[in-house]
Amino acid sequence: MSTTDTKGTEKESADDLGAAGSQLSTAPREEAPNLPSLGVIGWARWFWRQLTSMRVALLLLFLLSLGAIPGSLIPQSGTDATKVADFMDRHETLGPIYEKLGLFHVYSSVWFSAIYILLFVSLIGCIVPRTWQFVGQLRGRPPGAPKRLTRLPAYTTWRTGAEPEQVREVALRVLKQHRFRAHVAGDAVAAEKGYLREAGNLLFHIALIVMLVAFAWGQLYKSEGNKLVVEGDGFANTITQYDDFKSGSLFSIDHDLEPFSFDLKEFKGTYEVSGPNKGTPRTYEADVTYSVGADGEEKRTTIKVNEPLKIGDSKVYLVSHGYAPVVTVRDGKGKVVYKGAVPLLPQDSNVTSSGAIKVLDGYRNADGEREQLGFNAFFVPSFAGEGQGTMLSQFPALLNPRLALSAYHGDVGVDSGIAQNVYQLDTRKLEKFEDSDGELLTERLAPGETMQLPDGAGSITFEKEIKEWAGFQVTEQPGSGWALLGAIAAIGGLAGSLFIQRRRVWVRAVRGADGVTVVEMAGLGRSESAKVPEELGRLAAVVYDAAPTAPDAPPERTQDQDPDPSDAQPTEEPSADTSTPDPQVVSAEGADKQ
Repeated sequence: MSTTDTKGTEKESADDLGAAGSQLSTAPREEAPNLPSLGVIGWARWFWRQLTSMRVALLLLFLLSLGAIPGSLIPQSGTDATKVADFMDRHETLGPIYEKLGLFHVYSSVWFSAIYILLFVSLIGCIVPRTWQFVGQLRGRPPGAPKRLTRLPAYTTWRTGAEPEQVREVALRVLKQHRFRAHVAGDAVAAEKGYLREAGNLLFHIALIVMLVAFAWGQLYKSEGNKLVVEGDGFANTITQYDDFKSGSLFSIDHDLEPFSFDLKEFKGTYEVSGPNKGTPRTYEADVTYSVGADGEEKRTTIKVNEPLKIGDSKVYLVSHGYAPVVTVRDGKGKVVYKGAVPLLPQDSNVTSSGAIKVLDGYRNADGEREQLGFNAFFVPSFAGEGQGTMLSQFPALLNPRLALSAYHGDVGVDSGIAQNVYQLDTRKLEKFEDSDGELLTERLAPGETMQLPDGAGSITFEKEIKEWAGFQVTEQPGSGWALLGAIAAIGGLAGSLFIQRRRVWVRAVRGADGVTVVEMAGLGRSESAKVPEELGRLAAVVYDAAPTAPDAPPERTQDQDPDPSDAQPTEEPSADTSTPDPQVVSAEGADKQ
């Protein structure tokens, strides 16, 4: 048996390979436009070809990723308008430039939308013709063998005593057993394998379209709102109940808000008490009771971090936590004018908190005049102790709480019609209460202690009861499931297109001039790879077992030689499979040296 292998390229001439060397992919062939005769239609076709080419799709995908960077680095008006205003105030030159470029609203800007739409059109225009070509290839048959199989990258041959029809029948069966699509074409068996490579490629691009659609759908119909709820209080899913709320342009507040409500019964938080992670939260849990609809049955559940409450298309996440000291404010006559839990905002990981207490109605000063009271509040759940440090918390749990207050009276400013931050005190129209030294009246209180206001103006008591609050985020992301499905499908399709190799194999069996059958086997892959020769060698070994090498003919004697006495004796024909090596596919250089 003789073996050889050439390192010819896939780009053989049509005369040598014909249809056998045609493309092993569904990528549409690009034909150069006839430039001299280009008209409006010609230029439109040329532009469409460029837009739907793979390189343009990859370029647009890169631009889309690049364009999303400013959206994560620059404050966005749809997310935090306060930060945008602050950025404009601090950057007098960059602010107007960013505004003109749409960098404060990247995802709704004209240029980002243009990239997004062009990428969407490019992917569709690329996928449709590839899909039709792939369907056509699935319905067709592998192309027949080229005239000269020796020109293919992987090649082997041997001679056998079996009939050509028997060899082709064996080869057809073997190839089908190895999951090749195979058929007999003339004097050869043509087979092809690896169609899932193109299926994976198409799946990847279709998945990208699904992700783009899901992203657009989610942006148009999404909603997101935040609400701070103190223990014992509740929340109903109406627009007026939210602390802040934003939604997509197609979201309907009247129809798309899920009808539900819940009450926060108790918040539980545990923390590491020692070691390098001291103070790190171990558990955050909010015990709530909720009901769906106006007359829904009340149910109890626990909302944890990353374990939201799911109601219809809405998810209620636990996103923050803090403390709400309970205070009681009395006027000069001892009348209670305010009593309640005041939520304060954490400033560090140990829940050092600050905020404001505003008494808006019901208070009269010592002269009987109506006034409003305001207190700047600073709270620490774990105070280090008198003379042992500043007013900073040493641990996030309630171990040694303290409340520091500074007092004002006058007009808090809520009646001006201008929106105020409930956690900040506007002192522009307020007068400070003064201590005996003429300074701003301040005092640090332990639970149960009272701060007396001067001149019989009243008092404020830090009650022993300290409540906790939880911050909830209610979201609706209708396209998130499809986006996840698209991402998983894209990964699967990309893996298939990278690791599956499409290849073709031909087995030709013809009778030679001396009457002995000559078997040729050759393989062709989309790109040169060691897997094609290896697979061809394995297939050739199986075919060879059924059609082994034919015995060599005995050498002819010359007239000068004496006749061998053994020639007159009858001899048995040697078996075809004795001392014959298995077929191998070797390199062309090795064949030349032999």
